[in-house]
Amino acid sequence: MLLKTLLITSLLVCVKCQESQSMTLEEKTVIRDQIIEMFDHAYGSYMKNAYPADELMPLSCRGRVRGQEPNRGDIDDSLGKFSLTLIDTLDTLVVLNKLDEFEDAVRKTVTDVRLDNDVVVSVFETNIRVLGGLLGAHVMADLLHQRGERMQWYRDELLHMAKDLGHRLLPAFNTTSGLPYPKVNLRYGVLNPLSRTGTESDTCTACAGTMILEFAALSRLSGESVFEEHARKALDVLWQRRQKGSDLVGTVINIHNEEWVRRESGVGAGIDSYYEYLMKAYILLGDNVFLERFNIHYSAIMKYISQPPLLLNVHMHNPTVSVRSWMDSLLAFFPGLQVLRGDLKPAIETHEMLYQVTKQHKFLPEAFTTEFRVHWGQHLLRPEFAESTYYLYKATGDPYYLRVGQSIVEKLNAYARVPCGFAAVQDVRTGMHEDRMDSFFLAEMFKYLYLLFSEKSQLPIDIDDYIFTTEAHLLPVSLSITQPPCQGNITETVPVSQEEDMFTHSCPSMETLFPNNPSFAKTIRDSYKYLTGVGRAFHPSPVREIELPLHDNGMEPVEFLKSMGISLTPLNEVMGGDSGHRMDHKGIYRVKLVAEVSQVPEEEEVVPHVVQLISPPFLGRTVLTAGPAKFGMDLTKQEHGVKGSIVKASPYTACGPVDNAAELKGRIAVALRGDCMFAVKARRLQEAGAIGVIFIDHREGSNSEDTPLFQMVGDGDSTEELNLPLVFLFSQEGAVLTAALEENHNVDVLLLPKERQLGHGKTERPAGMNIKLRLAEEGELEDGTGPTLEFVLEKEGVILKEVVKEAQQKQFCAEIAEDDRTAPCSADSSQNTNSNNALEGQP
Repeated sequence: MLLKTLLITSLLVCVKCQESQSMTLEEKTVIRDQIIEMFDHAYGSYMKNAYPADELMPLSCRGRVRGQEPNRGDIDDSLGKFSLTLIDTLDTLVVLNKLDEFEDAVRKTVTDVRLDNDVVVSVFETNIRVLGGLLGAHVMADLLHQRGERMQWYRDELLHMAKDLGHRLLPAFNTTSGLPYPKVNLRYGVLNPLSRTGTESDTCTACAGTMILEFAALSRLSGESVFEEHARKALDVLWQRRQKGSDLVGTVINIHNEEWVRRESGVGAGIDSYYEYLMKAYILLGDNVFLERFNIHYSAIMKYISQPPLLLNVHMHNPTVSVRSWMDSLLAFFPGLQVLRGDLKPAIETHEMLYQVTKQHKFLPEAFTTEFRVHWGQHLLRPEFAESTYYLYKATGDPYYLRVGQSIVEKLNAYARVPCGFAAVQDVRTGMHEDRMDSFFLAEMFKYLYLLFSEKSQLPIDIDDYIFTTEAHLLPVSLSITQPPCQGNITETVPVSQEEDMFTHSCPSMETLFPNNPSFAKTIRDSYKYLTGVGRAFHPSPVREIELPLHDNGMEPVEFLKSMGISLTPLNEVMGGDSGHRMDHKGIYRVKLVAEVSQVPEEEEVVPHVVQLISPPFLGRTVLTAGPAKFGMDLTKQEHGVKGSIVKASPYTACGPVDNAAELKGRIAVALRGDCMFAVKARRLQEAGAIGVIFIDHREGSNSEDTPLFQMVGDGDSTEELNLPLVFLFSQEGAVLTAALEENHNVDVLLLPKERQLGHGKTERPAGMNIKLRLAEEGELEDGTGPTLEFVLEKEGVILKEVVKEAQQKQFCAEIAEDDRTAPCSADSSQNTNSNNALEGQP
């Protein structure tokens, strides 16, 4: 025990030494060279194995071409047959000082890429990845051309392509509200008989509010005001539709009547880049209206959503109510945005929380709970955490953030690198890979990591002259001066009184942020160092202190809690008047709650379910272990389970419109995991008429013996409307089910808890019968007519294979009849179906 204590102590001392230790230029150079090698591996793999396809499939070592691979639903809306990864990576080549490769890539883009494609794409993704990529690359190409060193052949070809693409996106804005359709056909636009789009009614807030940087830059570089006008109009609508009481916006809005469809509000998926673009539009365009709107939203975020170090989702109309107990990884960008705002303390707090989660799970899971357990295990190599790390290092100069960046580099190499690039992680708990490498990995991750470990003098451009788009494309801040706004680009101002601080209308000052206190960031971080329990032994305490924010200046909530037997002490009294540690938040009465808290189990107990095949020739003998869902029908409350015939969904992932609804009606659907959330699939299949769903894991080789069962979770939306049973099979069990369906076109199954499976816990009843025997005359049976029984005489007794089988089948049919009078089973139904093989070896 003493040795263990000494070891832990030495490790902690080592960690502290590493945190306080500055990083030498030699160390930074080694890591920077490593980042370049990693980029070459990823980009080279794409160019060798995938180009001109949109994306690389790093496990298959080939390109992903839309229509040639299984449909992944909305995920594929990023792919437009326009060499997405190449365009998204162009200005990264310049930042990494790969100017020869950049010139070659620009030539390929100009020569090979076509935008006139009959394909439906996401307006949002195409804007930030392709339009932003073309504009960022044009700015870099124009700069190199002006220097006279290279690109002398360049004549604004990328800008012309950007303008062409901008016009192809404009039809999406043809709505009465000005909010864009979420999708557009690159060739036929929207509402054209050939466009296959225009029926959508909703879009996410980020989708409508993340156009202004690219569209305004395009307007000012091309002289065509129409792009900036449409982007400003969309922002006007979102601002007008904010909840006036809370100054928050929802996640999804109707593009026709401007009503909110999803009213939860946060800073993660669905909203994230809307807030980002308000701040950055002010930086890029110099328009005070954007800054005023951002500041009003930011005050609301800090009042309701930010509960350091957490960023929670609340109801926009009732912001004191949290609507979910988990956070998604996209919110990892927010500390970087807070750095731009000059609000470093909460940025440091949230970033440290995120870093502790990565220590626990190697990467940020796609979603994780407020207790820092995995909610969705996927990790798509997202760059937001690296982005915030870069911003915090720029603001603080603290070498701690270089060590954080170093850990990102090491984990990518250790856990995501594959022979043909880098592969997304299907589940951080298992380390299984997914056959995808999204374009943002090259566009953003390597750019932020390289900049983190580079001195300004080592870069081919002055990075401070540019603003990063949400896809990390570079747009020059000089646009606000050199390219004045086009006539008619007026953004509506809504006067709102607001109490301002020193950063409301100014750039953050390092002297103000760090007044003679180089350990400022460390002081804040230290209280969150062991937030998740990683790095120290966990000792549960019977007493826990909780800060309870009460959004009410009166004492009624306090008195109410006291009436429930909860003792409360005002925070300022607990602090003992220490002004250095007082947390003053206007409009919030904070108290210290001291109560006994029982330790929450690390993992929820999962009740095993089964898929039991009951139709011939299986007759209940094939039982597949399955996992349950946290939503849909609760099978533990169904006395007899749910029975039905199974049918494969089309598409198999059920992430797009269901093609075989007629077949699915009244049947149990079989669908493949992946590409979209379980709840999304369940909604589609329930609408198609399915009475249940069996999900099958798409990770080859997974099975219930080696992998713990888990409960499927929803997608953050309400799942109350889902009333069909849902179970999950791992890959090997799923293969048994699909093979049975291929061999026997009609397969009936029972979905029920494992403890209630038919035949479970029942003793075998011996088959009793009276048999009369007579000896046949010689040659009497040679004609083969009539039924016969073959007797095998052994010391142990007589084996009657056919008779035993028939008796057992009658017993099983009787069991089904007890549960379901309509069960499709009879004593004679399978006498001609592999009867000997089915019972071989049974007495």
